[in-house]
Amino acid sequence: MPGGLGGPRAAQDRPPSTHTAQPSAPDLQPIIRIAMASHQRPAFGWSDSPPSRRISVCLLVAALAFLVLPSYGTAQAPRRPATPLQTATRAFIEGRYDEVDATTDKLDARDPNVVALKARAAIARGRYTPAESLLRPIVSRAPASEAALELGLLQQMLGRPDAAGILEKVAALADTTNDAIEMARAARALRALERFDEANAAYRDAANALPGDPAVQTGWGELFLEKYEKAEALKSFQMALQADPRWTPALVGSARALADDNPPQAVALAKRALELNPSSVDALVFLAEEAADASHHDEARQSLDKALAVNPSSLAAHALSAALSYVEDKPQDFEAAAAKALAIAPGYGEVYRVAGELAGHNYRFDEAVELTRRGLVLDSRNPRALADLGSHLLRTGDEPGARVALEASFKADPYNKLTYNLLTMMDTLDKFVTVRDGDVVMRLHKDEAPVLQDYAMALTHQALSTLSARYEFTPRGPILIEIFPKHDDFAVRTAGLPGMIGALGVCFGRVVTLDSPKARPPGEFQWEATLWHELAHVITLQMSNQRVPRWLTEGISVYEEKKARSEWGREMDVQFAGMLNRGETLKLRDLNAAFQNPKTISLAYYQASLLVEHIVSAYGDAGMRRLLRTYGQGIDTDAALKAALNTDLDQLQVGFDQTIERLFGDMRRAMTAPGDREALRAPTAVLRALASENPRSFPVQMALGTALRKENALDEAMQAFERAAALVPVAGGKDSPHEQMAAIALEKKDRPRAIKELTALVAVDFNNVEAARQLAAMLRQDNVEDPAKLVPVYQRIVAIDPFDADAHTLLGRFALQRNEADVAAREFRTVIALGPVDRAAAYTDLAESYFKGGKRAEAKKQTLAALEIAPSYERAQDLLLKLVDR
Repeated sequence: MPGGLGGPRAAQDRPPSTHTAQPSAPDLQPIIRIAMASHQRPAFGWSDSPPSRRISVCLLVAALAFLVLPSYGTAQAPRRPATPLQTATRAFIEGRYDEVDATTDKLDARDPNVVALKARAAIARGRYTPAESLLRPIVSRAPASEAALELGLLQQMLGRPDAAGILEKVAALADTTNDAIEMARAARALRALERFDEANAAYRDAANALPGDPAVQTGWGELFLEKYEKAEALKSFQMALQADPRWTPALVGSARALADDNPPQAVALAKRALELNPSSVDALVFLAEEAADASHHDEARQSLDKALAVNPSSLAAHALSAALSYVEDKPQDFEAAAAKALAIAPGYGEVYRVAGELAGHNYRFDEAVELTRRGLVLDSRNPRALADLGSHLLRTGDEPGARVALEASFKADPYNKLTYNLLTMMDTLDKFVTVRDGDVVMRLHKDEAPVLQDYAMALTHQALSTLSARYEFTPRGPILIEIFPKHDDFAVRTAGLPGMIGALGVCFGRVVTLDSPKARPPGEFQWEATLWHELAHVITLQMSNQRVPRWLTEGISVYEEKKARSEWGREMDVQFAGMLNRGETLKLRDLNAAFQNPKTISLAYYQASLLVEHIVSAYGDAGMRRLLRTYGQGIDTDAALKAALNTDLDQLQVGFDQTIERLFGDMRRAMTAPGDREALRAPTAVLRALASENPRSFPVQMALGTALRKENALDEAMQAFERAAALVPVAGGKDSPHEQMAAIALEKKDRPRAIKELTALVAVDFNNVEAARQLAAMLRQDNVEDPAKLVPVYQRIVAIDPFDADAHTLLGRFALQRNEADVAAREFRTVIALGPVDRAAAYTDLAESYFKGGKRAEAKKQTLAALEIAPSYERAQDLLLKLVDR
């Protein structure tokens, strides 16, 4: 539950400004972690704010995109001429540091604000000692001034022991001043001292008095961003940019707030900041971070070189440079770069934490743990490093160690939403059921374990056996698999924050996490395919020493899905053919980066799987194994392709294009439609002529069939859909001609035809659980008893929705007919776990399966359970007599 640290300022709202209404902002309050029987989580941060403050990230992105356009045509009232200090401040914000020096040299050298600005310009260029020399004389006589704040922040950055004492004197202003500028100054000091709730309150007071001050809004946004309140941070940055569209710190802050959700937009914002301030080290380091995450190391180093040209003593730039050397397997360069940072600030443990973070982004979690621990040796109380250590340990499967680190982080910083979320998630995990079978450890929710564990464990062993044989590699265990019925718990386990709407599963090398079938409505995803996909990552990540690029590991995982079950992974076949026609597919050199873009990530997964299919076709499984092992040597893609396959990306592109034409040429041509989309909405007579002229156009035939069906010309519509089905047999979903033909057949009461079309639809549309259920019902209604026709349909239903008790019951009875007693017992155990309506019948079914399998003791136990529920149940009585007679 929330602690009561808001104080009198917590109730104040942001006043309206000339740009936009400013509703109240949330309090930043520490979270007291307590056991709560009601399953309610303590309120935190912006979730307590009024709806008007809860602006979606998407809307803020759109607003920011408008604000950062190069042209600003809004009319503004005439402004008074800027003072020399304001002119110098503008020069600082735009990176014209020499101009700052020239201007401030002409101003009063005894003015703390003048000296503070001059020192900031020196600090921005890495001139830390001269800056300190400027500031100390002023601070001795003005201990709560702007100069004192800058000295305190500089000393804190360098790890000097007197930093806290200097900052405390500035922070004390929050309790004594009525001046908004001083309140904003106090807010910055309070944030540096990690007194976050007081900093939030001080920023609120300052914003009330100075609603159009971009520095205040940006500082407030940075506070929210540090506490993972991204929507609140974006709101503040937006207000800053409304006040001053050229305020580069707000642009950089916005970029950081959007980096996880929309990397391309974040990069665009940072580049806009550099247009305004080419010397922005923050923007340059951010762009280097984004490039590093996309494995564009050369691009990252170019940005870092520019940052270090501005500030040769930038700790952030040196730390990221060291991290790049580490993931490039250049240990000497790594140690040298780390030494440069430590020469500037001997206690700067961040240099190792950042390297650990980048190692983690590259799936090297065991190494990330060791690097982060090196950082904690230098700065043992760093809450972010402790949180990172906890996250890395979770990803290696060391959950007890992770809890220790996260609890320590939470104690040091009780405002961190990410740490709180992870600890709460771990509390939830503590209640899960743990199932061990060989080298596999599986954790499931207690309500789902009786249903899922047999199926999930069997599939896991099947996948690992199949993949280990193909790749000639046995992964290191134990392999931990955690299956979450609530998607947000899965998202927190993966990234520390809820959301990740598009993600279904994640592999960390020895740890796999995924949504359970109950996390989403039936038919939204293939949980078995997801588990197989993630287990393929276990092989490829470990086999390559965690160095496989994302395009290859994701491509192999999707490829292995389709290889395991031909009906898995078909959703994008038709869409991809259309993209080929529109020239929207990816060049191979752009494939890895496409995984960073929300607009192209789905295409990247699918196209990567096609590239893997091409590589296997051209070089065999042995070639793929060589490629994975070659990446394990720590070399880049060009070198790996040459060493393993004696090819390069350009040659691979040529062969890949030929493979794509072979696989998709007919479908691509069938997906071509004359004219634009409006032509497909023409009157029926026009569509008839168009279909006659374009007999091999799938969109045209579908458009004609749809139009004819609306006019009740069902026979003609059926013919058009038949032509469409012949052109693109794999079309599923609402675009499937089989779905349309099944509906028409039902309208005409042609049940055999409806069954035929539903069978064809289920064959190409794996996730269509409603079609499978409709087909199963029609087969039963028609008294179809042939297991060869019924069993595949019911297997499809339980594959999509394993919580369908009726489907499990029928599968169990079919298994008994085939004398598959163990299979039948598994199905009937699942039925009992699901709480059937007729419990006596369910227990008797299970008893009969045990009896047929020769497990008489178990059979008797289940028979007695049935009779306890229904003493006169004849089937159970008959079975008990058989058990007693023998």
